[in-house]
Parts: sequence; C-alpha cells; structure tokens
Amino acid sequence: MKAAVIAERGATPVLTDFRAPVAQEGAVLIDVDTAGLGGWDVLGAYRLGIEFPCVIRGEGVGRDPAGRRVYFGERSVQPFGAWAERTLVPAAEVWPVPDDIDDATAITLGIAATGAWVPLEQARIQPGEQVLVLGATGTLGQLALQMARRLGAGRVVGAARSGPALALLKSRGWADAVVQLGGDNDAAALKQAAGEGFDVVLDLVCGAPMIAALKATRWGARVLTIGTGAGRQVQLDIADLLFRTLSCIGTGQRPPADRQAIWERLLQLHREQPFEVDQQHFTFDQAPQAWAAQVSSPHGKITTSVRERKA
Repeated sequence: MKAAVIAERGATPVLTDFRAPVAQEGAVLIDVDTAGLGGWDVLGAYRLGIEFPCVIRGEGVGRDPAGRRVYFGERSVQPFGAWAERTLVPAAEVWPVPDDIDDATAITLGIAATGAWVPLEQARIQPGEQVLVLGATGTLGQLALQMARRLGAGRVVGAARSGPALALLKSRGWADAVVQLGGDNDAAALKQAAGEGFDVVLDLVCGAPMIAALKATRWGARVLTIGTGAGRQVQLDIADLLFRTLSCIGTGQRPPADRQAIWERLLQLHREQPFEVDQQHFTFDQAPQAWAAQVSSPHGKITTSVRERKA
C-alpha cells in the first residue's frame, strides 16, 4: 500500500510503498478516506518508543470491515498510521461517525477540539469573565476562542505572533481584542488589553508568553497550560502567582470512552452552532508539504484525502 513514511527520527515523511497491516485481535482494520495532521505528530509522537520506519500516525476517518464510517485518533497500532491507504487501530479508539458529520469536521472536533474544551470547562468560566487565549491563531486556539464565548465569557482576547492572522480572528468576531506577541514588552501589551486583568488564561504555548500573560491576570485567575510551542521551561516569580492557580493539563490521557463522550458532545454542540476553523487541504501525494506546513505552525487544520488517490 502507499503511505507517508518517516524513515528515521527527525526525517521528513515520504510517500512510498509500505507493508499493509493485517487483522489483529482487539484492533480494527480501517480503509482510510481522510487523514488529519496535528501538532502532536511533529512535536511528540516520534520522540520515544516509536518503531522506524513508520507511517505518520495522525487521526482520520475511514471505513471498517463492515463498511461503516468511523473516526480514529492518533493511536494506530505501530508502525501504522492515518496517512496511509489502510491502518490498524485498537477497537476502543474507533468511533462511529454520524451521517450528518463530514470527515473534516469529525477530525477537527477530535484531538484539537478536545484539547480546547477540557481545560476551558475545567476553568469554570463565570458569566462575564475575561478570557485570554495564548496561541489563538492555530486550530486549537481558533476553537478555544469560540468555546470560551459559549461557556459564558464576557470578553475574549486572542494573542499570537501573526498580525494578519490575529486581525482575521477579530474580523470574524471570535475575539473582542487581539495582542500581537513577540515585541519588546509583551507583558505591557497584554496588561493594556486586559484592563482590570484576565480571569482565565488558556495557554497553548508556555514559555515567555505564559509568564507575560500571568502578569496581566487578576486575583482569582486560573491559568491552564496545555502546550509548549514557545518553550517548556519558565522562570516564575512566585509573587505573580499569588491568589491565582496555574495548572498543566494533559487532555489525551483520559480513557477512550471518556474521550469518545467528549467528542460526541462536541459534535452535538457543533450541530447547535457550528464551530468554524480554517482548513489547509493537501493531496495525499503532498504529504511532505503538509508536514512542513504543520512544522511551521499553521493557522488552520491540515487534512488530506487518501480516498482520492486510491480512486
């Protein structure tokens, strides 16, 4: 079969022939229709315990042996993955896709949406509170802005490095205000945008932006860190954390049944009021370009149609 294969740690994927998976007890063979790519694929999934060569793991939508349309996350049995004509996935990680949900939506509301929803719900946003999203221009950030509003935020602010991408968020009404990071004094810029201070910070980048954001919070603020794109180490002045809470939340370690329930709830919320996210679509043959786009921190969800190539 054809697959986007990583030959060794740090290598760029190449579309090539790869052995097809065979049936295995407790796992489901899936003919892949659409595959998605995310930050975890390029940041963490190939660091430890990975057998090489391997297929890009990713998440996707495909057909099980009975022909049913199913979603599966980034947990294909090694060395297989979503970026291939066929993959093998533990049965508990294979979830039916409702007929009214298209492939791209099913994928977008999987890992990325769960990553935004879990910490925001845990923050217990109170009506009218002010919420800051650090790293707001990526897929997870775009979703987080919309979710914060639905959870009762009175004012939502987005912060990131790209000025044009931030302007687009504001023009869509997803953010009431935006802050471009990367200047000489991010803390001052965030304080100016915060007014009396942020009540909740969803931090998708960590590093210096998180420290700057902490200085723009008010007493009682909840800061929830779930990403490390700007660095994993911070020098924290404990006085900045006084009467505030700082939590590091992992959203993917929950049991499959819990994650499936969250995903199904998000599908229902989408039906009631659709979530919108920028999309970047690549052909299956463009797997290296899709990988490069993800490495450069895309402002949108990356997908590919495997089915088109098979046809």
